[in-house]
Amino acid sequence: MNKQLLKATALACLMGFAAAAVAQNVAIVNGKAVPKTRLDALVTQIERSGRPVTPEMQGQLRDEVIAREIFIQEADKRGLGQTEDYRSQMELARQSILIRELFNEFQKTNPVTDADMKAEYDKFAAANSAKEYKARHILVEKEDQAKAIIASLKKKGKFEEIAKKQSKDPGSGANGGDLDWAAGDSYVPEFSQALAKLAKGELTETPVKTQFGWHVIRLDDVRTPQLPGFDQVKPQIKQQMEQQRISKFQDELRAKAKIE
Repeated sequence: MNKQLLKATALACLMGFAAAAVAQNVAIVNGKAVPKTRLDALVTQIERSGRPVTPEMQGQLRDEVIAREIFIQEADKRGLGQTEDYRSQMELARQSILIRELFNEFQKTNPVTDADMKAEYDKFAAANSAKEYKARHILVEKEDQAKAIIASLKKKGKFEEIAKKQSKDPGSGANGGDLDWAAGDSYVPEFSQALAKLAKGELTETPVKTQFGWHVIRLDDVRTPQLPGFDQVKPQIKQQMEQQRISKFQDELRAKAKIE
């Protein structure tokens, strides 16, 4: 009875070890175990790219891991793992993986917080909150020409028609002097200052001199730009700030490196 008990106990242990081995391996290919850690690594790689791994995909990934083992065994049989080209590619792959992990680790220890993103958004909003103007202008070479145009406009002359005939600005002239919507600071200072003094529908009383010539300006409309809300652009802000921090980190490492 004791011998039978020992045999039963030994058999039970062997079955337990076998079950544990199966749990740790995806499969046995040509007598070689394919560890489950390979499947786990493949799943992690896919999840890092932002794609969820569904239960249906698990079977496909298992087949992929097994197929890779089959191909690796054949490559080893042919001695491809001993070539200089293989070693060179492995070294490049090692470098890429280590560099990627370095930057991943940096981002984890230097996260972009909600406060950081909000501060960046507020700075952007402040810099882009200036009024936008929809204006027309007529550009001529001489002040007398500009004065004559203003006089003509006051006598019910058509701004668009005069611009098409007399403006030397090839871009807006053909469109009746239309400059479309633009921030005031997108123009040269003299033009911008004159534009800011006008009310909607008003015309400059005197010609405006700039480096380009003499301008007659009419303000058609004014608006305050509507910026997207913080939550709308939060992902883009985060990505941009992360890239900026990584770039700064890279520059700091280069600056500290002793290169001979």
